[in-house]
Amino acid sequence: MFRRKNSQSQQENGIAEQEVKVSELRAALGPLSGRSLKYCTDACLRRYLIARNWNVDKAKKMLEETLKWRATFKPEEICWDEVAHEGETGKVSRADFHDRSGRTVLILRPGKQNTTCAEDNIRHLVYLIENSILNLADGQEQMSWLIDFTGWGLSVNVPIKTARDCINILQNHYPERLAVALLYNPPRIFEAFWKIVKYFLDPLTFQKVKFVYPKKEESVELMKSFFDVDNLPNEFGGKGSLNYDHEEFSRLMAQDDVKTAKFWGLYEKPSHIVSGHSGAQVAPEPTSLALPAS
Repeated sequence: MFRRKNSQSQQENGIAEQEVKVSELRAALGPLSGRSLKYCTDACLRRYLIARNWNVDKAKKMLEETLKWRATFKPEEICWDEVAHEGETGKVSRADFHDRSGRTVLILRPGKQNTTCAEDNIRHLVYLIENSILNLADGQEQMSWLIDFTGWGLSVNVPIKTARDCINILQNHYPERLAVALLYNPPRIFEAFWKIVKYFLDPLTFQKVKFVYPKKEESVELMKSFFDVDNLPNEFGGKGSLNYDHEEFSRLMAQDDVKTAKFWGLYEKPSHIVSGHSGAQVAPEPTSLALPAS
């Protein structure tokens, strides 16, 4: 009984100390306005502190770099119409199921690479990271990545520089957003690519990358620990199916663009109808929003 009380007391003290750190970081950042103020929620500050081992000065530097990047890159302003051509093959998409923890799942299929423009590739990925965050359930901070290597080879390989830029964006500007990245059945030729790419990963991100091989029992159990096999597509060893429909996905993204515009206070199209890249017309969802802290 005493141990339980001590454990509870230590936990409460730890939470209190963390809240102090969040307050210190907010004070160190100084006055914020506009989108920077909306972005810098307490949950956001907490993620940057965790990424920098609760060092306020380092977290401040990291967050300020992100605010500069967001002011320039403007990820919240990217619309599906601008990047839809990148998604025609379904190389990156948001899954219609969640992991066992209820987290949003992002599916990447590098074997379906269909373009060569590095900038468009990055904007497409950033759009879908932002979209995954938009669709996190209440209380969820992280997403899971499933990476299917079917059809992957050097002929469709993403250049090292593009891979490095994508990793840097994920690590530096979306800290503590990744719960796990499951690399499913990568071919042996991927090892050479991985030997280079892994040096761009910081230790926290590196620990979240898991290699999964369908013929290894421990890999099968790992997948089961994260996903219900009834929902998991058969491409990842489950019983479900993964059928990417670009027209339908475009319709969903057009609806989410309306949500994004409302959340950030962006200009909205005056019409009550929103057109997706597919040309389909869809009605926007209700104005009420329940978005997770960014």
